[in-house]
Amino acid sequence: MKQYNVLSVCGSGTVTSSMVAEKLREALEEKGYRITTTEARPTEALQLAQGGSFDFITYTSPLPEGDYGVPVVNAIGFLTGFGDEEFLEEIDGVLAELDKR
Repeated sequence: MKQYNVLSVCGSGTVTSSMVAEKLREALEEKGYRITTTEARPTEALQLAQGGSFDFITYTSPLPEGDYGVPVVNAIGFLTGFGDEEFLEEIDGVLAELDKR
């Protein structure tokens, strides 16, 4: 089982990001991936991402401009349920790229 570290970002750094993280964890386990998630606020995201320990970022609040150095995926549709498939397709693409490393 492949293991990835995900930074999950929302406005407060707790509620929404942990909902997205849990839903993503379940969806990816079915596909043979294990993810560890860290929840954060947008103001912390750039510094955390530049620390180099994350494979990709999901977010439900706008992120500050900057070079995150990893794929960044908008998770609003995944959170609301009105964009699950599009979000998961984008994540599949990110994972396919990561798997090539």
